[in-house]
Amino acid sequence: STKLCSACGTVQDKLPLNVREWTCGCGATHDRDVNAACNILAAGLAVTACGAGVRPQRESSRMGQPAAKQEPLTAK
Repeated sequence: STKLCSACGTVQDKLPLNVREWTCGCGATHDRDVNAACNILAAGLAVTACGAGVRPQRESSRMGQPAAKQEPLTAK
C-alpha cells in the first residue's frame, strides 16, 4: 500500500523503508504513511461497495468469478 500511488495507481518497483516521502512519475508527492492510509481507505470502500475481498480471488474459490456490485432489480 505504500508503493502504490494513490493518485494514478502506479506501483513503484523499489522503495526502501528509509524513504519516507517520494514523488511518483505523475507528479504527485507522497508521505509514505499518508499514501498507505489513502490506499487502505480506498480498498475498504471498495469492499463496502461490492462486498468483495481486497485480494483477487483464486480459481479454486467458491464461484471462480470476481465479485461485482449487485444492483437491485426494479420493476418497469
